[in-house]
Amino acid sequence: MDKKIAAQRDIERPFEKISPFEFKNKLIHLAEDNEKKSARAMLNAGRGNPNWIAATPREAFFALGQFAVEESRRVWDEQDLAGKPAIEGAASRLDAYIKANAHIPGIKLLASIVEYGVKEQGFAADEWVHELVDGIIGDNYPMPDRMLVRVEKIVHDFLIQEMCENNPACGKFDLFAVEGATAAMCYIFDSLLENYLLSRGDKVAIMVPIFPPYVEIPHLARYQFDVVQIKASDLDAHGDHTWQYPASEIEKLVDPSIKVLFLVNPSNPPSVAMSEDTVKQLVDIVQHKNPNLMIISDDVYGTFVDGYRSLMADLPHNTIGVYSFSKYFGVTGWRLGVVAIHQDNIFDKLLQQLPEKQVNLLHARYASLNEHPEQLRFIDRLVADSRQVALNHTAGLSTPQQVQMALFAAFALLDKENRYKQLTKEICQRRMKLLYEGLDLPQPNLPKDADYYTEFDLEEWANHHYGQAFTDYLQKNYEPIDILFRLAENSSIVLLNGGGFYGPEWSIRVSLANLDDASYVQIGHALHQVLADYVAEWNANKDS
Repeated sequence: MDKKIAAQRDIERPFEKISPFEFKNKLIHLAEDNEKKSARAMLNAGRGNPNWIAATPREAFFALGQFAVEESRRVWDEQDLAGKPAIEGAASRLDAYIKANAHIPGIKLLASIVEYGVKEQGFAADEWVHELVDGIIGDNYPMPDRMLVRVEKIVHDFLIQEMCENNPACGKFDLFAVEGATAAMCYIFDSLLENYLLSRGDKVAIMVPIFPPYVEIPHLARYQFDVVQIKASDLDAHGDHTWQYPASEIEKLVDPSIKVLFLVNPSNPPSVAMSEDTVKQLVDIVQHKNPNLMIISDDVYGTFVDGYRSLMADLPHNTIGVYSFSKYFGVTGWRLGVVAIHQDNIFDKLLQQLPEKQVNLLHARYASLNEHPEQLRFIDRLVADSRQVALNHTAGLSTPQQVQMALFAAFALLDKENRYKQLTKEICQRRMKLLYEGLDLPQPNLPKDADYYTEFDLEEWANHHYGQAFTDYLQKNYEPIDILFRLAENSSIVLLNGGGFYGPEWSIRVSLANLDDASYVQIGHALHQVLADYVAEWNANKDS
């Protein structure tokens, strides 16, 4: 082996096992160094933070905020001090404010949202307006702590539209507003453990590739779960990844000792929604072979797929749905997420089947909340556990965050032509096309593709274009992350290793959301050059 290659491998090995999000920092450092030397701007396609925002619902938020402050000063106005906004007459005062300020950005949407609540949901006008006003002012604890009453109904409508193909037959879900999907997952893991629905060392299944923390958390000392990976290893007739799950992988879930299934759908990083055949197989397994299987589905990328259908729709009684507003609306900084649990669910049923000893322990845990704590539903335990039970009275997402969430949800509900959705999808689809044009490779044809990320498998590419001998040369002389070092050092480009997402070891992940369109052409060209360099090295070694 070439001494230079050997030295490079020694440098890279320590990074093979760490999270790709931590490894990214090393790549950024290298890319920044190259940026200074070459005057080439760094292109960081390693994170999924979109570079667009939903502007109009934000404008409605700020228009509402100004009205809310006027409402507060109307009650009590003493220099820098104001009072708590009043309910009576709130709707008529907002109507007058809207008419007097028709020129303010977002005011038209705000009027439509208020009207939607009154006409479509049947809200009392004053109570609806006051919930928005008092919520955006943020002068009270969230009440109820799980989620504001009318905000919950608006967000529920949004979830039915986006996760259940707008089919109310999915039933009713109770929602818990949380600080993004990551907070939701932390709360869910803890509550499952605290309520003996999972025990340390239990067997859980995780569909991979996936967002790495969802695999890393189960291995923590607190949980030490026995993890079964359900791999999206299916290939098409040409040997290309479909990023779907072979029936043999899904069949693993027949095992009743597997208590929980965790998944991100559409997947991260392949960005492909689960096929209908896989969903049918899952439904059959739950209905006939493993009826107590608990499912936690993170559906954050669902809005980027036409006709998306969450497992919330097909297995509503077994599935906890987790949705984050971060990607679709460009609000990663707002930390807006929601947990959805069907009102008739397996979690509550399993709680009723716990042994007497565990029931007594839980009775003591939740005794301060209810005179009959054994009747406490799982979602209410989830809320309490999020604040160590004793601080349950201060639980819940801040009310201004909930109001912004409601405005985003209502904005999407009122957009009957899906104009905003089409814009966001077109952004991702356009960038995917540009990336592969830069690579000088055909774009993958993947049904149910969200195009939010793409996962490029270097081993698959090597086999297809140059055969097994070239692949063997790569694997003998390089580590999978060598390509990432080369891109950072030579081109100031930061990508992530797909192996860190529990995907193919030689794959790389490209976010299509967070850079301008032209950047993806540059990334494609740079990646193409690196691949060409590998081929040139191989040919030179063959001839020597």
